[in-house]
Amino acid sequence: MKFGFIFPGQGSQAIGMGKDFYEDSVLAKELFECSSEILKVNMKNLLFNENDDINNTQFTQPSILLISYIAYKYFNEHYKILPSFGLGHSLGEISANLVANSISFENAIKLVFERGKLMQKACEGKEAGMAVVIGLDDKILNEFCANNQNIWYANYNSDGQSVIAGKKEDLLNIESQIKKLGAKRFLILPMSIASHCPLLEGIVNDFKLILEEYLFDNFDFKIISNATMESYDSKNKAIELLSMQLTKPVLYKQSILKTQDEVDCFIEFGYGGVLKGLNKRLSSKATYSIGNLQNLKETIEKLKELER
Repeated sequence: MKFGFIFPGQGSQAIGMGKDFYEDSVLAKELFECSSEILKVNMKNLLFNENDDINNTQFTQPSILLISYIAYKYFNEHYKILPSFGLGHSLGEISANLVANSISFENAIKLVFERGKLMQKACEGKEAGMAVVIGLDDKILNEFCANNQNIWYANYNSDGQSVIAGKKEDLLNIESQIKKLGAKRFLILPMSIASHCPLLEGIVNDFKLILEEYLFDNFDFKIISNATMESYDSKNKAIELLSMQLTKPVLYKQSILKTQDEVDCFIEFGYGGVLKGLNKRLSSKATYSIGNLQNLKETIEKLKELER
């Protein structure tokens, strides 16, 4: 069988994620402790107790990467396979690089923390935001964004589900226009940044320097770029494409459609099954999601059954 490994991005976080992994595994506890030491924050409290910091970008990103990596390590203990490729949604592309061994866990945590801080810095004083648009055709929304300065198409998630970015005031002002075009729903996301758009152009070079410091020129499997759908397995290409991702839209929908014929199924590593939900509307290929111990057991049983 051939597999595509996929990894979620910001928006998949929730209080309690990873708790059963933490309570069950020495390795999970060690990874939590390592992350806490690097970030100078108690990751156990951050993820298991009610707080506002979990939605603070600089902490959200390491939290999601941490749980994705723990989910993968659990899976790998029971079912050792290399995928045909790794594919992440925004931040998830860095999780894919971590699993491909192009970066150490410690440096991956530092990288996404710094990424989050840079994104916050780029959007300071701009009242930036993002909004989900449901039920509107890509072409119509693309044309709308092209004709409205300072509104950008940020995420192609699935048929009829997209994300746009800009200043919150501008986003609020276009809600009625978007609905007149046929959108079923328009929702401002609880975020203080606007990613995958030109508002982040000022941090691209800084991010490239961090990537240069932390990445290895070593890949166990190829990664699919969010920004271009190109595959890459070298440090130089990773630096180019991961930095480009900051200002370019996430081509998740297009990437799944392009790669689905290369695999028998997708396996999502991360909490909540967000990408599994998107894939149901995109692909006839099955997606198995591992975000807790029950998911893990069910996925391994299913894969072994398919092998028989």
